[in-house]
Amino acid sequence: QVQLVESGGGLVQAGGSLRLSCAASGSAIKFNTMGWYRQAPGKQRELVAKITSSGNINYADSVKGRFTISRDNAKNTMYLQMASLKPEDTAVYYCNAVLVVISYWGQGTQVTVSS
Repeated sequence: QVQLVESGGGLVQAGGSLRLSCAASGSAIKFNTMGWYRQAPGKQRELVAKITSSGNINYADSVKGRFTISRDNAKNTMYLQMASLKPEDTAVYYCNAVLVVISYWGQGTQVTVSS
């Protein structure tokens, strides 16, 4: 049973920083792509950033230059360092991990940025 557990969300003022973590159960599992998605109230879930097992990275245009995604393959853990946060970054952030053709999701962590 694969489980993804996010942590690190919270309330921060605009311009502040937060670091999200996603820990995957099963150290023997080698995920292909891991990524962060977010969903704001009334909006569709959108990709924030993703990283492959070889380190290729993609960011949404809205977070380029402010967010940094990374992963520790040995620990099966992924991170999202968020800086210069804006109120429009407020959303539930979800961790995603793909193993072959199966996509797994975490339960989500709330990030709220106050103006």
